[in-house]
Amino acid sequence: MKLRVLYHGHCFDGVASAATFTRFYLEQIHKDAGVEYGGLLHRPGNLLFEGNMFDGDENAIVDFKYSPSEKLTWWFDHHQSAFLTPEDEAHFRADKSGKKFLDATRKSCTEFIAFIAQTKFGFDSEPLRDLIHWAHIIDGALYESPAQCVELKEPALQLMQVIEGTPDESFIEQVIRDLTHRSLHEVATSAEVGARFQPILKTHRETLEVIKRKAVYQDGVVQFDLVDEGYEGFNKFIPYYLFPEATYTVALTRGPQRTKISVGSNPWAPRPRRHNIATICERYGGGGHAVVGAISFAPDEVEKGRGVMKEIVAELSQ
Repeated sequence: MKLRVLYHGHCFDGVASAATFTRFYLEQIHKDAGVEYGGLLHRPGNLLFEGNMFDGDENAIVDFKYSPSEKLTWWFDHHQSAFLTPEDEAHFRADKSGKKFLDATRKSCTEFIAFIAQTKFGFDSEPLRDLIHWAHIIDGALYESPAQCVELKEPALQLMQVIEGTPDESFIEQVIRDLTHRSLHEVATSAEVGARFQPILKTHRETLEVIKRKAVYQDGVVQFDLVDEGYEGFNKFIPYYLFPEATYTVALTRGPQRTKISVGSNPWAPRPRRHNIATICERYGGGGHAVVGAISFAPDEVEKGRGVMKEIVAELSQ
């Protein structure tokens, strides 16, 4: 019996959700299932579930958008932008399986899965307490300060950077498997995670210096464009570390698969957030949460991305 688990790729909450769901499934549903994984990334357009992704006897999606495929057995998500189309949402609302769940008020999908698994299926989530705790902090941006998530002293935050920064999908899959039966601390402090973290830390520090040089702050919004520098991503709290007075950040990056606009809000801002970021991103084919979101374009659509970025900055500056 094969279980396929599709999860939000290169995301701590996505990985933690996959591990939490796997442990629940093996303990409460089918202890002898063979589990295979696949990371999902947001892409331009609606081509998120290409090919034969749902190739298991049972198939699950965690921490990612809904699919109306009849092969999808389990689904858990906590994003406002959970559906690609109104028809997909209607399909979900009509589902009677009792195995598909959405709660956009949850800070992390990991804690949501643990809650549903415990209250509806009798799962004991206590052994995963630290993993659930840190997924809640990381995905909910509930850090003590910008320094905590930029200086990266805690092992859980170092593992977060490795998950976000390593291109090795097989290593991320091994992290998921390890987290199903080992403690978060044990996994995060392993020699292999440490070895992968050191070059990522070096790049992180370089990125901080580039953002310090390139970022422009005006009217509560920090904006910067890292396309020409070649950085595919960045620690999203660097802008608030450098500009603690900012309310919002808007950034443009490009990787092999997409040009990306990242939009965020400062949890420690001296002035309150006035905009729903997911709603803004949805206008351009993206989505996310009220406090953070993103938009994906094709890799060669940099100028289109720059134009949209300008529009969003103007809207957030009002």
